[in-house]
Amino acid sequence: MNMSPRIAYTLATLFVSAPALAAPPTVFIPEGSANSVLMVQAETGKVLRRINDVEAVHGLAGAPGVPYLVAGSYSEIPREDVAALEKPSTVSADDHAAHHAPKAAPMGPPDAGISLLSILDAKSGDILRRIEVPGAVHHTAVSPDGRFAVATHPAGDGISVIDLATFGMTAFVPTGSMPNYAAFGTDPNLVYVSNTGNGTISEVDLSRGIVRRNFIAGDTPEHTAVSPETDRLFVADADAGQVLELFLSTGEKLRTFEIGGEIHGLGLSNDGATLFVAGRGEDKLASVALATGEVRTATLAPEPYHLTVIPGSDILYVSSRAEPVVWLIDTSSLQTRETVSVEGEGHQMVALP
Repeated sequence: MNMSPRIAYTLATLFVSAPALAAPPTVFIPEGSANSVLMVQAETGKVLRRINDVEAVHGLAGAPGVPYLVAGSYSEIPREDVAALEKPSTVSADDHAAHHAPKAAPMGPPDAGISLLSILDAKSGDILRRIEVPGAVHHTAVSPDGRFAVATHPAGDGISVIDLATFGMTAFVPTGSMPNYAAFGTDPNLVYVSNTGNGTISEVDLSRGIVRRNFIAGDTPEHTAVSPETDRLFVADADAGQVLELFLSTGEKLRTFEIGGEIHGLGLSNDGATLFVAGRGEDKLASVALATGEVRTATLAPEPYHLTVIPGSDILYVSSRAEPVVWLIDTSSLQTRETVSVEGEGHQMVALP
């Protein structure tokens, strides 16, 4: 069928001007003892890729629009084995040699072992770089502007600070006993670190490499969630089975939400109105309506562990500490929609659009 020039022009204009459909979010699941990271399509759980050779990966972090993910290893390697590490296939020989060139005196505790941060391409999952840090890494965080990454070192009582422009470690900042989790608010220069061993939160100035202040946060603070819009910091007081709501700007405690049993992961809904809590000790998932403080629970077994809310959707990912599975949960009903089989254990998951 012949088409008039006017109709052809109109159709061509529509195709050119029509907005491209946004790609569905991807979830990156660290698989711990399997030494890998699983990439899945967020809404279906369909496996896209498994990234191998990421040893004992526990911490994994990224941020929307930032081209890198930062994966931390919970194991240490002998110093004599560092130079012999296999070069990532995407790194040039010159860059690899420069990375392992003689360095200044290492930062961090003098008796610390060596662990590795792996820098991954946030789109493809390719390993781009390895960075040596002082001691096993528990969790990681990436600043909203993509300038900094941090890694917590429970055995070293501090955090490593990484400049993502140069892939260099710029500071080791002592924070407190057994630093566990790290999270950013609106200021990309400030990160908030929970210190499980002494019941505090440290506000760390990354440019200066100092702790600006500490405030009390229960007895065993672990995972945290930040609501910058409302100036709130939510802290899992893990062994007490409570979530604390604090003013981010002052550290003042506002409310305590009783969940019960040992708790672990935290996450805020996309609209910031609901807090989700993984109740590992009592095999349950809890949701807290922040406007009223009402707590709802649903059975989820065994041992719900880490969790992450999928941006732009009504899905929540929750991993199990006891079995190699991740549940896709409906955020309204708290019921399971799908499951994803993993290798090892699902740790600090990341969902990126």
